[in-house]
Amino acid sequence: MLDANFAAQLKTHLEKVKHPVELVAAVDDGAKSAELWALLDQIASLSPQVSSRRLDETPEGTRVPSFTISRVGTDVSVRFAGIPLGHEFTSLVLALLQVGGHPSTADPEVLDQIRALPGDYRFETFFSLSCQNCPDVVQALNLMSVVNPRIRHESIDGALFQAEVEARKVMAVPSVFLNGEPFDQGRMSLEQIVAKLDTGAAERATAAIAEKDPFDVLVIGGGPAGAAAAVYAARKGIRTGVAADRFGGQVLDTMSIENFISVPYTEGPKLATALEQHVRGYDVDIMKLQEATRLVPAGDDGLITVELKSGATLRSRSVVLSTGARWRTMGVPGEDDYRNKGVAYCPHCDGPLFKGKRVAVIGGGNSGVEAAIDLAGIVAHVTVIEFDDKLRADDVLQRKLRSLPNVDVVLSALSTSVLGDGEQVTGIVYTDRTTDESHTVDLDGIFVQIGLLPNTEWLKDTVELSPRGEIVIDDHGRTSVPGVFAGGDCTTVPYKQIVVAMGAGATAALSAFDHLIRTSAPVESADEALATV
Repeated sequence: MLDANFAAQLKTHLEKVKHPVELVAAVDDGAKSAELWALLDQIASLSPQVSSRRLDETPEGTRVPSFTISRVGTDVSVRFAGIPLGHEFTSLVLALLQVGGHPSTADPEVLDQIRALPGDYRFETFFSLSCQNCPDVVQALNLMSVVNPRIRHESIDGALFQAEVEARKVMAVPSVFLNGEPFDQGRMSLEQIVAKLDTGAAERATAAIAEKDPFDVLVIGGGPAGAAAAVYAARKGIRTGVAADRFGGQVLDTMSIENFISVPYTEGPKLATALEQHVRGYDVDIMKLQEATRLVPAGDDGLITVELKSGATLRSRSVVLSTGARWRTMGVPGEDDYRNKGVAYCPHCDGPLFKGKRVAVIGGGNSGVEAAIDLAGIVAHVTVIEFDDKLRADDVLQRKLRSLPNVDVVLSALSTSVLGDGEQVTGIVYTDRTTDESHTVDLDGIFVQIGLLPNTEWLKDTVELSPRGEIVIDDHGRTSVPGVFAGGDCTTVPYKQIVVAMGAGATAALSAFDHLIRTSAPVESADEALATV
């Protein structure tokens, strides 16, 4: 199952296992069961602390193939239904280590919250092996089940249990059920899941924020620009904070990264983890699950105020805005009604759920055409719907697209509405812009790939924005508001790239530091600070 390199790496990881672990498989005579058993048998051969066995009898209701990772002699366990390779291989490795007693690197306060959760929780997560968003959810719930034995979690490969996927109307992954009822869909961090269960968490966080002293530099946003800004500010020895809804930003939604200089290949979630770890290496106050709603320029006290959706406020002598961007929606009737019920934005994540079905891709740029090419290998038919009179994707992608027999391209088409039967998508309506005629395409899914929008609506009455909603900055990252700087995809920087965002974040932080010095802000150890410039 695992090649020599993967096996060698896993063997090294398994040296960290402290307690005996047993892999208990529910398998039958099928090919997938044989594949799973070969994997478990190989894993067991790599460590004297790991053993494997098959169930003699499979209890009624048990998914097959599936297996449990159990800490011998305890009720600590994690369960997988399917073969967790692909993006879920890391989830498998972490589960082995954590069940085996290797400590988690999660925030100790969050772990204490998990231990204190009252009641019993039975989670089920449907994932796909091609989904880069799924491991975060799988790993978070696995960790919770290790930390608190009253929490149970089973991760289910939707591609292997298609009948159950259809019966439970799972049309987006990750899709989480709690005690048999829908809990949530899409990427969620450990903190977000815990906050949803611990209803008092938000109130406690708001109270804690209210007690914080003013920052010297406050970064709003935790993507590449925000992470770079935080590191550069913290290295100056000044009080630095980061407030972000989620750490990683758009990077979390990126399948593969091949143009990050000096790193030939990585994946978005891995880079996002590395960004957070780097920031945590410095004295930075990271405040997650915090969304900014208003910025108030500095008053007589020289402090800028940032109001948060939670009701809390933060104050700082300077601010770096790095709020990034989000997927643009079609903005047509039915889109919101059928989001995650056939309307999707991640073909890698949700594409496998539409195997053998008919789908549309909205958008003819690189993202749209790449999505159509990928989906064509899974679904029965793809219709690409493009507003312009020509595709805008790179020529090499267009040639590949047009070589596929199960793809149609519709140009000069304005999408006007999403159709559904109340439970899921049934089609899309578009208008031919050359004839003004309306057309309906019968579909099971719609993948929207029409670009990004900057997350700046909350700034429109305070900071100068471009007609596209981008924060207007100069070459120092300065905005129209004194003491407020910006960097990354939320700004007028011409190229929206990770490496560009990092540079812009660093520039904004250095400019903020320069501003503090020039305005005689009460930065601690000012003489030392000047010496580091």
